[in-house]
Amino acid sequence: MALELRQSLKLSQQLVMTPQLQQAIKLLQLSRLELMETVQQELEVNPVLEEGLDLYEDGGNPADDPLPDSALAGNNGPEEELGRSEPEQTAEISMDSSSALGEIDWGNYLNEYAGDQSDGGYSGAAGRDDDAPPSRLEIMSVRPSLQSHLQWQLNLSHISDREKEIGEFIIGNLDENGFLLVSPEEICSQTDCTPAEADHLLSRVQEMDPAGVGAQDLRHCLLLQLARLEAADSLAARIVRDHLSLLETRNYPGLAKATGASTAEVSAAVEVITGLNPRPGRLYSDADPVYIVPDVYVYKLGEEYVIMLNDEGLPRLRISNYYRDILDKDSTAPGATKDYVQDKLRSAMWLIKSIQQRQRTIYRVVESLLKFQRDFFEHGVNKLKPMVLRDVAEDIGMHESTISRVTTNKYVHTPQGTFELKYFFNSTISTEAGDGMASESIKQRLKSIVQHEDRKKPLSDSAIAAVFSRDGIRLARRTVAKYREQLGILPSKLRRRP
Repeated sequence: MALELRQSLKLSQQLVMTPQLQQAIKLLQLSRLELMETVQQELEVNPVLEEGLDLYEDGGNPADDPLPDSALAGNNGPEEELGRSEPEQTAEISMDSSSALGEIDWGNYLNEYAGDQSDGGYSGAAGRDDDAPPSRLEIMSVRPSLQSHLQWQLNLSHISDREKEIGEFIIGNLDENGFLLVSPEEICSQTDCTPAEADHLLSRVQEMDPAGVGAQDLRHCLLLQLARLEAADSLAARIVRDHLSLLETRNYPGLAKATGASTAEVSAAVEVITGLNPRPGRLYSDADPVYIVPDVYVYKLGEEYVIMLNDEGLPRLRISNYYRDILDKDSTAPGATKDYVQDKLRSAMWLIKSIQQRQRTIYRVVESLLKFQRDFFEHGVNKLKPMVLRDVAEDIGMHESTISRVTTNKYVHTPQGTFELKYFFNSTISTEAGDGMASESIKQRLKSIVQHEDRKKPLSDSAIAAVFSRDGIRLARRTVAKYREQLGILPSKLRRRP
């Protein structure tokens, strides 16, 4: 078959997303921390953007700025691009521009180090009032890791340099839980020491704080902690050493038969064992905790609820007046310069409007959630109603995908606690009364049932389903098991207490 060139017409529909629209959608789904990083990156690469105390010097909207028409020619705002047509009240981007260095009281900083020299040149925080803010050293100090904590104890020991080298090798081969990752043979081969020296230094490490470090497995870790409690020959130690499998299944009759002790004595020994730490190294983890900062606050004032967007920590954005003047008709700047500034100005304006649109959308979503879930805000999780994304989407006139992006990694502080916005969307559990219940409410009731059950005869999944059935809630046994596992509740045979 011969090849030939041919012209043809074809009519098709396709969705084309401009880079500006992609940026608006990306900003919508970013978490608070990611948004702050994005704004800082844009400030570094876009010279038209700058930080200021006020979003705009004249207090107006970016769309009202006296910019050349060509600066925004051919560009709709993110509101129009996302299919929005209703005007809404503006939620300003509250952004703090004060520098962290400018907030430091340098006089106080120097006084802390130039105080009483009798204690080695540092006055410390011992004489500080309890109500006073922490010193700079307390803020900037690094939390000790497990290795540094053990190294500090090793340096205080009266041992030779050779022994210290072996001890450092052992400490360096502990995992985050405090367990030893190498065998005694590897210690000998890597440090050229004798087995006696390796055992001696390993024992020195196992005597350090916290109790249980340097163990090779869980059984050894628990035995080290019992020995520290002077209970190496107790019933608890015998159970850990010889009957750990029976302990894992909470087989109290089997433990009593295997040890020859009474059920009460076995129960007391198990209580001692459960009070031990199976991961002692975690006490000195140097990982920084991740704190949740709410994006929205909901307060109750009288009988009404007030929604406040959390804008703390975000830098305020504004357009630089210097670059505005470059685009003026009377400016003598070259054409290439004007084109560059115009492109950067268009990008800056879009970023500002996109962030404002993001804030307005979050506000409207929380406002809709407050309308649908008012009983939850009043009484708690037990009054949570079943909801889907479509309910909010239809209420505020947006697409479900937009609501999904808004509620991802966004948190709201309420009188009932801090929750992710996704938390309010739950599946429906039918009841005999005809109205549905939210799955989170069912989980809360399941948790309450387990907390008040008889420890000697814990309820099975089928028995819990029967309790729900008496209350008019149809719940299958496998659904109860799924919710129980999600709540971290053990099966009935592992919850049994003699």
